This record gives sequence, C-alpha cells and structure tokens, in this order.
Amino acid sequence: MTEKNGATVTLMAGGDTGPVYEPTEEFAELIAPVLQEADLRLGQCERTYSERGWAPQFSYGPGGEHSRLHPRMASVWNAAGIDVVSLASNHAMDWGPDALLDTIELFRGMGKLVIGAGRNEAEARRPAIVERNGVKIAILAYCSVLRDGQAAGKGKAGVAPLRAHTHYVPEEFQPGTPPRIVTVPYEDDLHALQEDIRKAKQQADVVILSIHWGLRLVAKTICTYQPPIAHAAIEAGADLILGHHAHCIKAVEVYQGKVCFYSIGNFMTTGSPKTSSGTFDWNLVWHRLDPECLPPNGRYFFPSHCRMTMVPKIVISKKGVDRVSFLPAFINRRAQPYVVGADDPKFKEILDFTEWVSDQHHHKFHVEHNEVVVDTEV
Repeated sequence: MTEKNGATVTLMAGGDTGPVYEPTEEFAELIAPVLQEADLRLGQCERTYSERGWAPQFSYGPGGEHSRLHPRMASVWNAAGIDVVSLASNHAMDWGPDALLDTIELFRGMGKLVIGAGRNEAEARRPAIVERNGVKIAILAYCSVLRDGQAAGKGKAGVAPLRAHTHYVPEEFQPGTPPRIVTVPYEDDLHALQEDIRKAKQQADVVILSIHWGLRLVAKTICTYQPPIAHAAIEAGADLILGHHAHCIKAVEVYQGKVCFYSIGNFMTTGSPKTSSGTFDWNLVWHRLDPECLPPNGRYFFPSHCRMTMVPKIVISKKGVDRVSFLPAFINRRAQPYVVGADDPKFKEILDFTEWVSDQHHHKFHVEHNEVVVDTEV
C-alpha cells in the first residue's frame, strides 16, 4: 500500500488463547467483529496443534495434558483473524520439540507470522516485521515461566527465554505464613533481550514486546522481577509491552512515556475442564469458579475475577505509538469474550478493577466513548 502522510496502523491484541472444545470457531464469534476493525491482530497461543510428540512428564506445576490439540482445532485463529501468533508459552514444549515445530509450520501455512519459539535460539528470538500503511512494526516474544530444558538454544528447538531466579526469605512469626518471595531476572536473558530490541529498532518504526510472565490467577500481585525487565526493555527501545499468563488483568504502568500491560487477561480459552467450583494453587491459595461456568452449561474453568479481560488497542505511526487504550471485555459462561460498552455496568467494574490492580504503578486513565485511554504524559 502506498504510504500516506500521517498514515497510522491500529493494532489489537488478545491474551491467552487455546480452547479445548470444538468447534473452536465459536469462541471467536462475539469478539471477531471488533478485531476486524484493526489493521493488525496479535494473539498469545497456549496450545500446540499436532499429532506428534510424547506425553508430558512434569512432576510439578500445571499439567500439559490438554496443551496438545488436533491441528483442526487451530481454526479459532482464523476465525478471529489473528495475524501474528506468539508461541512463547509455558506449554509450547509440553509435548516436546516435534509438536512445537508442527505448530509453527501449521500457523505459517495459515499465513500467520510466528514469534517467540523456533527450531533454534536465533529463530525463537527473531522478530516479526510487519508493514502496514507504510509503518513498520517489529514484534518480539519471550517467556519467563519455563521449565528446565524448554528454552531454545543453539541447534535446539524451544522458546525464547526471559527467566528469573527465585529466593525465599522468612517474613513472619506465624506458622504457615508464606515467606517473602524475591525474584530477579537472569542477567544473560535480560541483556540478550535488550540487544534484540536494539536490533529490531533498526529495522522498524516501533518495537512491541509480548511477554508470558508473572504469577497466575492471583489478583494484583506483580513479581519483583517484572518491573526491572519492563523498565530495561523500555530503556533499550521497546515502545509497548503486552504481558499475559496470569489469566487475569494486572497492572498497567507508564514508564518514560511508554506503556506496560503486565497482564491483559485471558482471551479465547477454556482452561482444563473442571467439575468443582473450588480450585487451588500450590497448598496456599484457593479460588472460586462461578457455578454457571461449569458443566453442563458452562465451559470456562477460571476464577471469577478472570472473567474480566481487555483488548488493548494501539494506534501506531512512523513517529511511534500515538495512542494506547483498551476495550474492557467480559468472558461469558461459554468462554466467549465480548467487548462491553460504557453503558454496561461491567465496563465500570472492569475499569475499577484495573485501577485497583494498577494503583502501585504510575498510570492515569480516562474514558473516551467505549475505550479506556492510557495517558502517557503522566
């Protein structure tokens, strides 16, 4: 397309995606018309689509028994019109390298760009360079929640890593009280990320970072490794950060005029099937699922606060990111996300929740029509 003066590109993004029920196209029915208004769409993939690989053998953490699906179930990605797919996920290597590589080839055969994983480290760290309306956008993807051996390496398939060390410090005198948890990014991973951003900045007008990180399901808590990574990425030249993995909305922060969404919440996913309204993480935190979301009528297996979500909407020009906003959205009992208008009580509920989870971070919001705009001048 011929470049025009003042031309812009609108990007919309969705968080964790990968429903385990068919037909998967149904999960995109309510959100697809909104996504079609964008010039470019980015999504985070929580599954592999393959008939190869070996069963997960993990002794701890969330199991991957539902993370490999038949290739026909990737149809949700076409139904939603997603252009760029991040495979930088803690589930990308659940079934080994064969399932991951099959998934990459499947998406490429569907005409989609794949980021965050590959047959070796160089491929996994390579950005997608997209040009729309004369504007070049580089998109990189990384994962912080990897098990040993899942990171890509030289001659080794896997995921682009952005890992963190974890330390536990005694905090309280009460028996059973959890320790203070301190997490620090791997220096080598962080330096490599910064170098990737600098290289991408030489190839594009804007660099966007997609990161799978943080603490799942627990509302508001940001791990101590996350802000240092976000700030270092922005200092290296990243123009926007889109986080996910937590399955719920987390803080929005403005740093040096750039926006970091620590978690944009779930998108088109169901989670692993459950039959009880109570679920827990570790031996410490319990969550309640809405009964209407359970079988036989429901199919959304995440806690109540994880039904609130958002669709970031980013306007980009050759000068950089011109405008950052998000569309508040809600996930119904059938695990279908839909955007809520400003006249819907859920709009205020989602905005209030986002304000609360962001109140320890520099930010300011204002509402324009059905969008929540992030003020980057604060």
